[in-house]
Amino acid sequence: MAMIIDGKIIAERIKNELKGKLILIKKELRLAIIEAGASEASRKFLEQKIKFADGLGIETKEYKFSLDISTTKFRKELKKIVHLKKNSGVIIQLPLPEQINVQYILNAIPPEKDIDVLSSRAIGDFATGRGKISPPVVEALKEVFKEYKIDLNGKKVAIVGRGKLVGKPLALWFLSQPVILTVAGSEAGKGLGEITSQADILISGVGKPNLISGEMLKKGAICLDFGTSESEGKLAGDFDFESAKEKAGLLSPVPGGLGPIVVACVFKNLVSLNSKF
Repeated sequence: MAMIIDGKIIAERIKNELKGKLILIKKELRLAIIEAGASEASRKFLEQKIKFADGLGIETKEYKFSLDISTTKFRKELKKIVHLKKNSGVIIQLPLPEQINVQYILNAIPPEKDIDVLSSRAIGDFATGRGKISPPVVEALKEVFKEYKIDLNGKKVAIVGRGKLVGKPLALWFLSQPVILTVAGSEAGKGLGEITSQADILISGVGKPNLISGEMLKKGAICLDFGTSESEGKLAGDFDFESAKEKAGLLSPVPGGLGPIVVACVFKNLVSLNSKF
């Protein structure tokens, strides 16, 4: 039976650490949140961020745009927002409407305000070790490894999903770690089970409910679920939780697992970019 990660406990620890740092910063911070037609799952994640900000005394400012906005109009409005001095950090709630050139929009965020590390320049700085911060999912993963004293040396790590928010940044980080890394897409079909069953650490961020069942796991594996989607009116992860908990050694649930930690790490990045320590 797996040990279940309680992300709220780790998030609370991070919050308390940030409160001390905010006292030292001695300036008011504001997070600009930009969205255009957020999904239900995305909206719930956004609400968590606003609640966490309230707990730290950080102001949030939402900028909502219509679903049919053009890339040109969106970027023009975004450039006004990012250059407002009051906005200490900026996040764009993904996904965006399909007509939008997403990377072109993300590239309008200057690195010093890009707390999600999604602009090409910020990603480049992170990949080469020049960045002051890491993507929130990477920070969240490091917090889990610290909390549970997980030694990475020689471990077989498998990442399912190659997305901008989870798979790609995690793969970039693991390339600098002493692990044997495999990255697979959810379209791997029957071959996916061969990959997952050999992983000491298995991470998924696809957004497909119950994609990975217990029978696809190595016994005692560390299973970390970044996938969030809707299933039968509820938030669901990529792992079939009931079967996975019988086989895994450590397992994160959805909701309540990695999500709260990622939210906390968004604000960890905001504080880091606005501090001199």
